[in-house]
Amino acid sequence: MALHLIKLCVGISKVEQLEAEGRAARGLNHPPFVRTRMTPKRAAEIEDGGSLYWVIKGVVSCRQQVLEILTHGEGPNAWCEIRLDPEVIRTAPLGRKPFQGWRYLEARDAPADLSRADAQGLPEDLVRELREIGAW
Repeated sequence: MALHLIKLCVGISKVEQLEAEGRAARGLNHPPFVRTRMTPKRAAEIEDGGSLYWVIKGVVSCRQQVLEILTHGEGPNAWCEIRLDPEVIRTAPLGRKPFQGWRYLEARDAPADLSRADAQGLPEDLVRELREIGAW
């Protein structure tokens, strides 16, 4: 079973905005990536089919597959680059309280992917409200 990461998507208010930023990164000829201060100690498990789940406005809304985790530098000046697949996969909305940095997310706790038919054409606000009332 793959191990995943979960992280707040700061500065992004909806999934479409994250997708647009990914397209802009591809226009610059590099895959989307996230920089963090700490390298996950379980990086090999994450690289073996794991994803980065994004919390947008307090809700886990989507994920991107992790392609590679690289550490740059040494000692206190070291930093980590998590390279991601450009495809953003929407997930069933799942509320999440704020936290700093990233956290590990076991596969059994990860929200299910939405099929394109489930997510197509529905505004995020409606999906969130349906999830909150238990209709989804």
